This record gives sequence, structure tokens and C-alpha cells, in this order.
Amino acid sequence: MVSMLQTLSDNLATAAERVGRRVVAIRARRRIPSSGILWRDGVVVTAQHTIQREEDITMTLPDGTDVPATLVGRDPGTDLAALRLAPTNAGPLDVAPLEAIRAGSLVLALGRPGAELTAALGLVSAVGEPWRTWHGGRIDRLIRLDIGIYDGFSGGPLVDAEGRVLGVNTSTLLRGAPTAVPAATVERVLGQLLEHGHVPTGYLGVGMQTVALSEQSTGLMVMSVDPGGPAGRGGVLLGDVITAIDDKAVSDPADVLAHLDAGQVGKPAQLRLVRAGQPTSVTVTVGDRPIAERRRRR
Repeated sequence: MVSMLQTLSDNLATAAERVGRRVVAIRARRRIPSSGILWRDGVVVTAQHTIQREEDITMTLPDGTDVPATLVGRDPGTDLAALRLAPTNAGPLDVAPLEAIRAGSLVLALGRPGAELTAALGLVSAVGEPWRTWHGGRIDRLIRLDIGIYDGFSGGPLVDAEGRVLGVNTSTLLRGAPTAVPAATVERVLGQLLEHGHVPTGYLGVGMQTVALSEQSTGLMVMSVDPGGPAGRGGVLLGDVITAIDDKAVSDPADVLAHLDAGQVGKPAQLRLVRAGQPTSVTVTVGDRPIAERRRRR
């Protein structure tokens, strides 16, 4: 009689074998390769921090074949990158829905830091609400892992016992704690990378600092203005205090970041201000943040 433990072991090995047929080794950095997953036919998703050069990228496919690949785009906010290679006739990826991810579930982290597939067994230690990374990326659900981080962990898939892909593993979004970017986020970001080469990010072109307006209220004082940026063109001045965007109160730069997602790019936004002690408002057209500005300004 086959024991429950043996059945579980066989199921996990089968899951690793099935998804492993889509896990590739990516040579885009020094030393060991990183891992990626063939998310769509001809498109590989990986962790963007592992892509340390943007040319002369090669991949090793599961059958051992080495092929060239081209970087399509990257998003530091979600630590995702997309690479293109010749079609491989891969079928659709079996992806688990967000609601299937539960704390305490057994999971496998797969990687291919070379020719052979590697697997680490662990747990989903916590599942949380949507959140913003320290680079400002929007993640549809927090998935924190209790799992070993082996060579090639980042960029590989997180897989459940049924062989479904839960997301893409990374060790950078929570300052070294292993996490997974859920498949829903991967799908959203991948679509933007394939269309734009980056994830459009709302941009005002101002530097801000929280200030108290009274004992009960705070706002954001404009400490610097890019004259050619959306706010500068819209009439925002140095020393203005922003109190709301589109009638939503703001008291921390993170409030502005939350409002300026990809869907706001190119749309008008009304800023309520306090200028020289008097309330006023201006309307600006939200820009797409220049690459050089994405880590410096909101």
C-alpha cells in the first residue's frame, strides 16, 4: 500500500517535472546563470535584477539547446523582465488563480542555474493584501515564502502540488526575504512590457515633503519642480502645498505614488493646493515618468 507521504512525494516530483519543461537558464550576468520561465510561446519572464547586461544574452532550454534571446523590457518596480526567443511551440501555461494561494500551502521553487533543474520545497508563510514595493511597483498580493534560496532562485517559478504556477520568485522585493510575484501581476506587467518596453508610471515632476498645516491636517510641500515636467507646465510653484489629488487627500509621498499608476498616464489630474496661505487648484496632465527619474521622484 502506497503511503500518503509517498503519494505527496510523487505528486511534487511530477509537478516539478511538468513545469520544469518550461524553466530555462539565462546567461545575462557573470558567474552562474539565472532562471526564467517560458510564460508564453517565445516569451520568457524572469527577475529583472538578474539581467545585468542587455546584449549577448543566451538561454539554455530544458532540452539542453543554447539559443539567443533579446531583452524586451524590464520593470524594477515589480522586479520582472521579459525576454524574447524563437517560438518553441509551447502550450498554454497552467496558472493558479490568486484565491488558490493560501498560507501554509506546500510549494516548490524551481530553478535552472545551469543544465539541470533544481527544486526547493517550502511553505507559503504569509499571504497579504495588494502592496507597493520600495521601488513603487504594484503587486496584486503579498506572497511571502519560507523556502531555501538556492542559486538561480530568482526568476524561477513558484509551483503548487498540482503543478500550477503561482508566480515568479524573487529575493529583492522585501530586502532579501523570499517572495513570489503572483501570476496576475506577471500577466499585467508582461502585457505592458511587450507593448511599451517598460511599465508606464505616472509622473508629476516634483519633490515633496510632508508638512503640518494645522494640528489636524497635513499636506505635501513642493520642494523642487521640474520646469519641463507635468506639474511645472501646469503651474505648480515651489513652496505650494498639495493637499489632494482628484479630491483624494494626500499627506505622504506614498499617497501620490498610489494615485499615479499606469492608468493615469496621459489623463488630467486636479491638484488642490495651499499657496501663500490661500487655497487654489491647478490641473495637470499626468506624464509617463522618464527612465532616469523613476527612482528619484514621484
